[in-house]
Amino acid sequence: MTNFARVERDLLADLLLREGPDAPTLCEGWTTRDLAAHIVVRERRPDSAIGMLVKPLAGHGERVRLARAALPYPELIAQLRHPPAWSPVSNPLVEPFTNTMEFYVHHEDVRRGAGPWEPRVLGAEFEAALWSNVKLVARASLRRLGVTAEIEATGLTAVRNGAGPRVRVTGDAGELAMFFFGRQRATRVTVDGDPAVAERLRTARLGI
Repeated sequence: MTNFARVERDLLADLLLREGPDAPTLCEGWTTRDLAAHIVVRERRPDSAIGMLVKPLAGHGERVRLARAALPYPELIAQLRHPPAWSPVSNPLVEPFTNTMEFYVHHEDVRRGAGPWEPRVLGAEFEAALWSNVKLVARASLRRLGVTAEIEATGLTAVRNGAGPRVRVTGDAGELAMFFFGRQRATRVTVDGDPAVAERLRTARLGI
């Protein structure tokens, strides 16, 4: 089985070097340097997430990220490309489950951040791997919004949550991944059905 997380990590590192540290991304307010620092901190400084649980420490994670972003850019990208063996999210046994979506989305954040782009041809195996993650994230997002939808990835099984007002969301698995991780404006996804519900879904803060 292909480790798509590893593939996407290397593709992202290559792209970050080509684009340089100051290129825009789809992550609002973040340059390529900021995005690279976020990934490195996620893998090397688990303490940076404590602010999500302890409000008085809410600024800790950002301080850690900014400190990492101050590294020379080639060193920062080298740390992204070669994560520490002890990091739980980059352990080879669990990386396909923890990082496939993470690195696909951030790779596309850089690809699509600077201007014209076209969807990549991902292949059936990678599309299926993304779709298994998209289904979980989409259902959670829709439940949180109180929106009922049918979601269909090209060539894969459609899923539906609940009953009531309904829209139909269709696209390739990679595009649906970007859509349900909050990048709706930069996707090739179609949303049909109740116009008000569709607009709510297009503008909602989706993702984990």
